[in-house]
Amino acid sequence: MAIGLVLYYHAGLPFLPGGFVGVDVFFVISGFLITGLLIRELEQHGTISLSRFYARRAKRLLPATAVVLTATALLTWLTAPVVQWRAFGTDITGAALYVVNWVLAGRAVDYLAEGVGVSPVQHFWSLAVEEQFYIVWPLLLVLVAMWLRRRPGARPRAVMAAGILLVILPSFIWSLYLTQANPERAFFVTTTRLWELGIGAFVAIGSRVWAQVPKAVAIPLGWVGLAAVVASGMLITAESAWPGYLALAPTLGSAAVIIAGFTSGMAGPAGLLALRPAVWVGGLSYSLYLWHWPMLISAENQWGELSALEGLGVVAFSVVPAYLCYRFVENPLRFNSHLSRSNRLTLSLGGNFTAVGVVAGLALILAVPSTAGADRPTEAGPGGAAIRSDSGRGDSEGEATAGPGGAEPPPGSVASLANVESFTPSAVEAVNDVPQRPKEEGCQVDQVSAEPVRCEYGDKEGELTVALVGDSKVLQWQSVLEAIAKEHGWHMISFTKSACAFSSGMQVASGQQYTSCAEWNDAVLGRLSDLQPDVVLTTNRVNEVLADPTDLGSRTEDAMVDAVTESWQELNDQGIPVVSILDNPSPGISIYECVAENMDDLSQCTFDRSTGIASSSAPGHLEAAERVPGTRTVDVREAICPEQTCVPVIGNVLVYRQTSHITDTYARTLRPVLEAELVPVVREVTG
Repeated sequence: MAIGLVLYYHAGLPFLPGGFVGVDVFFVISGFLITGLLIRELEQHGTISLSRFYARRAKRLLPATAVVLTATALLTWLTAPVVQWRAFGTDITGAALYVVNWVLAGRAVDYLAEGVGVSPVQHFWSLAVEEQFYIVWPLLLVLVAMWLRRRPGARPRAVMAAGILLVILPSFIWSLYLTQANPERAFFVTTTRLWELGIGAFVAIGSRVWAQVPKAVAIPLGWVGLAAVVASGMLITAESAWPGYLALAPTLGSAAVIIAGFTSGMAGPAGLLALRPAVWVGGLSYSLYLWHWPMLISAENQWGELSALEGLGVVAFSVVPAYLCYRFVENPLRFNSHLSRSNRLTLSLGGNFTAVGVVAGLALILAVPSTAGADRPTEAGPGGAAIRSDSGRGDSEGEATAGPGGAEPPPGSVASLANVESFTPSAVEAVNDVPQRPKEEGCQVDQVSAEPVRCEYGDKEGELTVALVGDSKVLQWQSVLEAIAKEHGWHMISFTKSACAFSSGMQVASGQQYTSCAEWNDAVLGRLSDLQPDVVLTTNRVNEVLADPTDLGSRTEDAMVDAVTESWQELNDQGIPVVSILDNPSPGISIYECVAENMDDLSQCTFDRSTGIASSSAPGHLEAAERVPGTRTVDVREAICPEQTCVPVIGNVLVYRQTSHITDTYARTLRPVLEAELVPVVREVTG
């Protein structure tokens, strides 16, 4: 049942938008099975052999894992864009070590990971959670066994029940909190999922009690539990806050099915789940789970977004490698007599299989070309300076043309792309081409925290204080602004938060109200009121907020204009002027990824200037500036996209990283432009 929910959901079929709850069912079943195994050993032998336990786990899991991770690395190399190889190689390494859930959790709240696609080993996050639980839980039971030996009259199962409750309750409370505060991170981290495994463990501990449940009670209990699981798959959606209190439905439903199975017989759900097709799929479930996802992702890399029918076809085809892996890798090693007699040999073999998975991930990382097809120059090109030096050549309103005498077309034109032989940063390095100080000093608050972090730049003894406020779009200018601040004696103080515009409105992150952003904005306004800077400098990427904070469907650009206006007006009322650096045109595509895949024809990576401006936050800031007296804007968009068609490389510098930020290298080349526009405005508004 659990694997069916997951496969159905991942195939993209309708009617089960919450099929991902199958993973939560897995957790309960795994907690039940493994805990039952440990309890039986504890009761029979008075202790638990950790070497035997971990050897069984290694023999069961690691051979198939190594095969799948190696195949996934190969499929990724064949089908995924080269700019994704490093991230996915890291994921594969993390999957081999069963820590990939933490890798994915970190990426979910990292604005630098904006352009990373869906990982081909994303499904390994649940296996990582399970294995981390199984590192800790047997150790706790060993401590319980030691404690029981000193207290012969103690009741072992009562002690174990108390122990697992100490895991379940804090984990559930934390899950409730983090699911609201940061749903992206909450989905992956172990701490929000331990309670689900703990429920299964609790059911195993109470097996003697469940064996006394009357059949007349067990039968309806089982069917109600099964109905709860199915209803969860049908009614819960990807937009639901997960795994908070809603996860009680599939987890408690699964627990009810297991409890009912002790006495209900074939009249309960066990009769349905015991049918031969269900048993066959259940036996193959681990291998099916491993294989179906990388095959789906590879198919999408190769052919684009799949229809539901195509997704179903890929999932159906994944039965072939899953069965072969089960038949020729899993079972031969799982039932090998030599391995069964030697825990040391089994653990050694498991370590070797883990090493294979790690090597597969590292090999994919090392396969990344340092230049993505371009000879990276030893120094940055002129970048935006090339536009100024060629400002008299070509047609600034239309497509650029070659200058007199057959001169090369001006940098920044589509025609100039034919002459690009090298550029920096390389496409595969673009996502890391960011201002380093904010990154190293933790100046960008993540999506969890609502506490502002103050960072200082420029001349700390300067008489003029400039507050830098906003999201990562403000930080893309940090290197340049710091240089300008030092030159002109400004004391620059920054308050920035990931994906959080400086506004009074309720923003949205991953389909949920971004409450920590709203709290951060309130706190920052308080800090600014206390600081009383001479000017606030801001910009942002987000251009919509909720018109009704309680209605996720009410997000509009007009509501953002109102929210930005309100925040700016509050500062204006305190005599603090606001200056907005207008947002750069938004490409709507991952420019660096496109460049890596089209080195021979960079014209494939251009976009329309008007469309890019319309999808940025610039129109909203212009309107808000008109509403708030004294507010000024600074416009350097011509230096980023000088013509109607925006190009990816200007003056041998790659312009964009991720989907909408400009590279730090290109930003630095724009210092003269930004300085010429910004300094007079700051002088004007500060008197």
